[in-house]
Amino acid sequence: MSMNIKTGLPFLPTLLVSLLLSGCSTSPTGNLGPTSRSPGFEGLFYETTNSRTLLPVNLIADAQQHGHSETNMPDGRVVTISVKPDGNDFSIRLSATPDTDIVKWGLAVAAAPDEYFTGLMERVVDGPQQASWATNLTAALNLRGQKVEMILKPTTSVYAPFYLSSRGYAVFVQGNWPGRFDFCASVSNQVEIEFEGPSFETKIYTAGNPAALVRAHALDAGPPFLPPKWMYGPWRWRDENTQRTNYYDGTPVTGPFNSEFMEDVLLMKAYGIPLGVYWIDRPWGPGPEGYDDFEIDSHRLPNFAASVKWLNGQGAQMFLWIGPYFQGQMATNALAKGWTLVSAGQKFIKSNYPLADFTNPAAKKYWQEGVAKLLKLGVAGFKMDRAEENIPESGAYKVFDGRSIRENRNAYPVMYLKAAHDVAKQYRDDFVCMPRVAYTGSSAYGVFWGGDVGGTEYGLRAEIIGVQRAAVMGYPNWGSDTGGYNQQSMDTEVCGRWLGFSCFTPIMEVGPTKNRAFWNFHNPPTYDAELIAIWRLYARLHARLAGYSYEQAKVAQATGMPIVRPLFLVEPKAPATWTNWWTYLYGPDILVSPIWQKNQRTQEVYLPSGNQWRDAWNPDKTYAGGQTISVKADLHQLPIFVRVGSRVELGDLNREWSEAVAAANTRPDLKPLDAEVKAWFEKNKN
Repeated sequence: MSMNIKTGLPFLPTLLVSLLLSGCSTSPTGNLGPTSRSPGFEGLFYETTNSRTLLPVNLIADAQQHGHSETNMPDGRVVTISVKPDGNDFSIRLSATPDTDIVKWGLAVAAAPDEYFTGLMERVVDGPQQASWATNLTAALNLRGQKVEMILKPTTSVYAPFYLSSRGYAVFVQGNWPGRFDFCASVSNQVEIEFEGPSFETKIYTAGNPAALVRAHALDAGPPFLPPKWMYGPWRWRDENTQRTNYYDGTPVTGPFNSEFMEDVLLMKAYGIPLGVYWIDRPWGPGPEGYDDFEIDSHRLPNFAASVKWLNGQGAQMFLWIGPYFQGQMATNALAKGWTLVSAGQKFIKSNYPLADFTNPAAKKYWQEGVAKLLKLGVAGFKMDRAEENIPESGAYKVFDGRSIRENRNAYPVMYLKAAHDVAKQYRDDFVCMPRVAYTGSSAYGVFWGGDVGGTEYGLRAEIIGVQRAAVMGYPNWGSDTGGYNQQSMDTEVCGRWLGFSCFTPIMEVGPTKNRAFWNFHNPPTYDAELIAIWRLYARLHARLAGYSYEQAKVAQATGMPIVRPLFLVEPKAPATWTNWWTYLYGPDILVSPIWQKNQRTQEVYLPSGNQWRDAWNPDKTYAGGQTISVKADLHQLPIFVRVGSRVELGDLNREWSEAVAAANTRPDLKPLDAEVKAWFEKNKN
């Protein structure tokens, strides 16, 4: 594949002309007669409910020269454009007087025949999220040929109105109004950008390499949140934690805490699988949906506060699931006071209503008071769900601060996240808020996970793409539901490959696996020693890399350079870095190439030039960079290469694997482990 890769920029003085002007009205007077533009090429324009109006060339040319220009348009309004340079970048703002009937602004950007585009969203393709893990999907990181609506959709919902081009520029549309990007889908030689709202503002970055574009945007939109180091340890969770009378193997439960929680923590320790975070998903409270009034259900989670202390004593932190709504008496009170989003006929799912209006300080404070109850119990972080699901997005009504419900749509999850971040910060210095949805502004307050992805090989494929798209968009801390959430195949090979991939994402969380663990996996439940061994292997490796991951997170916060780095960020001149999308760098020193297809036992890996690379599975083998090699990879083997000369030490992976197999083939006895918890509780309950 031949790539059109611009280097040696800036080309700021000509960018407005070369990218924008060729599609505008050719009449300097603004009379919109026929032009010679290609079909559908609209240049800069605004739109009312009745018509679309192109902006004349002289308006843009004058603004480029003088920084500001305005003109009287044929429909009687005055349009103003400002161009503000910032080094090699510049901002463009379009507005009109009057603007009351303007519903949309837009522009078109010329595209080269082999130009590559990426960013915007973590999902592979727009539309229903299931389309991103459809069988035989060929689309990957490149957005060329796609149309993308810039409005949050559930549940793979990490978005940013930012894309980069292989031509050496990037576009960042500022604000929260919904919009649309068309990457050469309607017209083969142009990108079309349209956004709703009475005005329009965008920043255009130019640079000699795509990494500079990514870094600049990440700092503008963030800078990214720096989590505590313990976040980079392995995580475990179930979709529901049921209180049972017996453990999975029939051993009676006598311990004082939730039985499945104890089973996970005790067996992970017995197998030698490290644990950094345990999160308990809803339901954990009273009421029909298990979320009333931010109170703990003592029947499902007995002695919860003590269980948090016991977990902390194991070197791990407790997370809980939360949503942006009220239930129980809090819902009754919030509705009575008008602290919720107006439904205006919007259909809500029962467990996502009534939603808090976070633009209302009183509503936000009331919701934060509920979250504070959990923080006082020792909870260190939150899995934050639902801020993109069943949110009102149309109708002639406004939220508390005066914005329309349409403009509020993309802004809502940012306010939700910030509200949780701010109350958590009042109670502890080390905390993490992890929503499944993000938009511009989210990166400063949290970390993210890849939504309710399908648990198939194509779901894994989608997440390999998702973590790299998230990195490009300015979200360096990201993880996926290992094994998937929907359509869970409970397949040993899919889960095994996914464990290797998750090891080399900043957040390695294992679950929900249909509320089971690998010691009672599949259907009917069986003991899967191979998956236990793979889990142990990669969880221990991920834990050993926690310090490295944390250092790279500090780099991301300070410079905008993400932890996960698509190959084109490090060697954009090499065509293979744009096409070998399944291979990426984890920080500057580790290269991984996750395998997603079932029955695949070899992998084509591109090694970036300028370095020697050591095969982690065969340490006596090193390879020169600047070439694609084929490597063998059994089910437990993720292709991993370490940059020669780095300080990274992964350990003896083959020995680790042998030890993991031995540990997995010895079933721990839960009776004495359970007794130890009971004894701890008796000693510490006062």
